[in-house]
Amino acid sequence: MRKKAEEIFLAGVESVLPEKLIQRQIKRNDDILQITGKSYPLSRFRHIYVLAAGKAAALMAKETEQILGDKTTGGHVVTKYGHETNLKYLKLTEAGHPIPDAEGVKGTRKMLDIARQAGEEDLVVCLISGGASALMADFLEGTTLDDLRHANELLVKCGADITEINAVRKHLSNVKGGQLAKTLYPATTVCLILSDVTGDRLDVIASGPTFGDTSTFADAWAVIEKYSLENSFPSPMLNHLKKGLTGLIPETPKPDDAIFRNVQNYIIGNNLLALEGASRKAHELGFKTYIITDKLKGDYTNVADFILKTIENYQQAAGKKPVCLLFGGEPTVKVSGNGSGGRNQHLALYLSTKIDHKKHITILCAGTDGTDGPTDAAGAVVDNETIVTAVKKNIDPRLFLQNSDSYHFFQQAGGHIITGNTRTNVMDMVVVVMEALPLP
Repeated sequence: MRKKAEEIFLAGVESVLPEKLIQRQIKRNDDILQITGKSYPLSRFRHIYVLAAGKAAALMAKETEQILGDKTTGGHVVTKYGHETNLKYLKLTEAGHPIPDAEGVKGTRKMLDIARQAGEEDLVVCLISGGASALMADFLEGTTLDDLRHANELLVKCGADITEINAVRKHLSNVKGGQLAKTLYPATTVCLILSDVTGDRLDVIASGPTFGDTSTFADAWAVIEKYSLENSFPSPMLNHLKKGLTGLIPETPKPDDAIFRNVQNYIIGNNLLALEGASRKAHELGFKTYIITDKLKGDYTNVADFILKTIENYQQAAGKKPVCLLFGGEPTVKVSGNGSGGRNQHLALYLSTKIDHKKHITILCAGTDGTDGPTDAAGAVVDNETIVTAVKKNIDPRLFLQNSDSYHFFQQAGGHIITGNTRTNVMDMVVVVMEALPLP
């Protein structure tokens, strides 16, 4: 059942690969470029630029420039290390994720340089995917790259969800929170987006560089207070947020701002699309399949409780036919200790302690990007044998949970899902497979 669970997960990933999504949404017939069904006569534009950021950015950009051909004036791509590809017309920068680095700053400056060149008679195709918030790295005057790195590390580890994290990021940036669109104005801008955010909120995905920001300095400061970051957050950044609170610094552009009148944003891939791909594979393998939700969020313990309760509710359906339950979203983990792992491995480890006496149940938790936290694993798969195996090897799962060290638990006990970089990212998937119950 572990192998089948992995097959189902991989089918979900396959359905959201960047090149396939771009091919569906961008088509060219001589002078007419069609993007999500809307026609753009290429002869209308003096220049056509492509700007891309995120884990899927390189493959999205490669497919786009192949469609545009020599109509591509130029552009720049910022992606995570190891996610590069060969490009003909566009330049590419590999950079740090989830903690920004100097290469990300350089790449973002190059993107902004091109954005400043774009004029009223130009078309800009923006390609945004998960990871772009960290990869489009910039820091404000009076702050440093070290401040930016420290701030991001605190936000990622404090237990905040992505909406909260990005509310802060947007108010410490000159590119996020609609400010890339502000730089591009008045060019015609079309942004194609792979969503890695529950609810597919355009103002949250990648910190909304081309969409009006619905958050405020007050929201950003509320995150600082909620997670008690006042004494650990870089002081120059705290001072900037405080000035914003008092009106000394202007707010980020809001959705009704005139700068967005030439901007179109389209979501071309999301978690639900991956779940639907996984569902088709599960049916093919003979499972009675249910997509439960694409909106898992909140503390991993609450997410685990929801998953376990759903399993309990659907176990009666596991009669003559095996059952597959599919969940998607992005749980959060407040990191404690100094171990290694990611939210999917941590969730899987926690779930393994809850199903150790339940036969016929297998649970896979993995990130569609193939990288769970700062590790080489996408996630892990567990069943009732996971804890039995650990005990035989004198491995105490509670200690690994306490130390946020799920990676080393699965490294010793087995169960890792290793896919390598998938070069896409639409959050996480949980695949639950339940064997057909034996007849009485």
